[in-house]
Amino acid sequence: MSKDIYYPNPELFPNARIPDMDSYYKLVDEFKNDYEGTWAKFADEKIDWFKPYEKVLDESNAPFYKWFSGGELNVAYQCVDRHLSSKKNKAAIIFEGDNGDQRVLTYRELSYEVNKTANMFKNNFGVKKGDRVVIYMPMIPESAVVMLACAKIGAIHSVVFGGFSAEALRDRIIDAGAKLVVTADGAFRKGKPYMLKPVVDKALEEGCESVEHVCIVERNGEDIEWIEGRDYSYNELIKSQSPKCEPEPMEAEEPLFLLYTSGSTGKPKGVQHSQAGYILWAQMTMEWVFDIQDNDTFWCTADIGWITGHTYIVYGPLACGATTVMFEGVPTFPDAGRCWKMVEEYQINQFYTAPTAIRLLHKMGADEPSKYDLSSLRVLGTVGEPIDPPAWKWYYEAVGGSRCSIVDTYWQTETGGHMISPIPSATPIKPACATFPLPGIEAEIIEEDGTPTPVGEKGFMCITKPWPSMIRTIWNDPDRFVKSYFSDCKKDGKAVYFTGDGAMMDEDGYITITGRTDDVINVSGHRMGTAEVEAAIKKHPNVAAVAVVGKPHEIKGEGIFAYVVLKSVPVSQKDEVADDLETIKEINAIIKEEIGAIALCDGMAFVPDLPKTRSGKIMRRILRSIVKGEPITQDTSTLEDPTIVPTIEEIVKGLY
Repeated sequence: MSKDIYYPNPELFPNARIPDMDSYYKLVDEFKNDYEGTWAKFADEKIDWFKPYEKVLDESNAPFYKWFSGGELNVAYQCVDRHLSSKKNKAAIIFEGDNGDQRVLTYRELSYEVNKTANMFKNNFGVKKGDRVVIYMPMIPESAVVMLACAKIGAIHSVVFGGFSAEALRDRIIDAGAKLVVTADGAFRKGKPYMLKPVVDKALEEGCESVEHVCIVERNGEDIEWIEGRDYSYNELIKSQSPKCEPEPMEAEEPLFLLYTSGSTGKPKGVQHSQAGYILWAQMTMEWVFDIQDNDTFWCTADIGWITGHTYIVYGPLACGATTVMFEGVPTFPDAGRCWKMVEEYQINQFYTAPTAIRLLHKMGADEPSKYDLSSLRVLGTVGEPIDPPAWKWYYEAVGGSRCSIVDTYWQTETGGHMISPIPSATPIKPACATFPLPGIEAEIIEEDGTPTPVGEKGFMCITKPWPSMIRTIWNDPDRFVKSYFSDCKKDGKAVYFTGDGAMMDEDGYITITGRTDDVINVSGHRMGTAEVEAAIKKHPNVAAVAVVGKPHEIKGEGIFAYVVLKSVPVSQKDEVADDLETIKEINAIIKEEIGAIALCDGMAFVPDLPKTRSGKIMRRILRSIVKGEPITQDTSTLEDPTIVPTIEEIVKGLY
């Protein structure tokens, strides 16, 4: 094994479900020896079934797999109602607003709010089982309440990230055929109010004939336009609703929600998730990956508009009867100590965030964690993209006190929950490495024909057996579902799920994700993942963030171009961040040493920031367009700072 190994601290995990690697391998073997039987064992243990299922796995219409056919349950009951006998006065949701306002909902209070909202949907808006409800909301407790209320009555919710533009929202409303839109007047961000309702108004101006009503949560108190007969106040209607609502029995395979994700064609894909399989895996991964215990307080910093927020803010923690934290603001407002102050105040036990946020917090306040008591932490998580070793090391040492386990989780919107991740109580961790597949997940690195990729070489990251929480189809587009996920790779002549990512396995069996295969740069016939080049560049001590894209090259076909954010900028460049020849030489020297001369950058721009969504995802398609001199056709309204795009364009133009 590599010498760079970090072992779990057993004192932090006295009640772990998977306490050591022997237990991990034993469970892996259980699944291999009796795949369906082992899934059935967990389904029987974790889910409160209204009606027993008849068949564990139906593969007769692959890849449209069915799990636990015939069984009936209700996900809202699984997350709220069943806890009332033992946890009614326990905090279910702790909310902290951007301005520091706080609110706590116990399980009893959450039950009342969910039931009243469900009754409002039925009584005032005529929402029934199977109807689609689009949710365009900020990070406030009502967002979770609305999701659970939909689940309670069998409506299919589709949460649209509150940073999307009216056009993007309109596309999703039309595709889902939504009957009701739930939104807020607005919310607060960096101490100032921002608006959501006007975006909904614009989205509904044309093409959204399916929408009958708009329900508005009044959060920030700003003036909005009210359209008579269409718009209604959530705050007013909720007052007259009954706090009792019987859960709708749902067949295991009926849709729970749609969540739209970007596609290569530009048209968003409505990822459809089922009831039983999804909630089962959400609960299992909370227990395994985060070692969630009965008295824990769990904080995932994602937005509910993304799958991370669905699974690890709302459904997973609540299904486990845990306390989940919802945060409206940004991690660096009013200062870089905001997150660590909250960890201390709420005694957070698990902290789950994106590498982008970790790098930002490191850049803006490397010493901030030392000012707070973070001793309650046991597990630190990362999600969304590969984390680079320097960020990992700071996270481990400064935030975790060199004692907490870091779970570098690999998964997707389509998988519903974690696929590859360390078990914090068991797995020896290599920094910036996803480590091993979770028990029950047959994740393999293969070639297109199913041949195993040799150790140390890059191949395709595939899941070769169906699993309960997997995407069921793309809403209204089954052909695209098959083409998108089951047409690239086969094993034993059978189409398998291709994640779209490349990966490699080392001599110890550890898996590292090398990046999207559509982010591969082909330099003189050599394929290189952008993540690999970015990881090398991040080793320069003055690099805070980087994004690498391909740039047309008349000799090589494609060259490597890097957008680099420096931690400190020379005085001569304070007014406009441009090129720094000495730093370019230093970075290329690191690349040559880490990867080889073939990966040297043909161009580099030092920029003040990268175009990122509010969830921290870098929009590389925008960066590719800029370096190619193409017009920006992507929607920039979802960016944390849309003004960064023209700034970067000017910098790149000045280089050529």
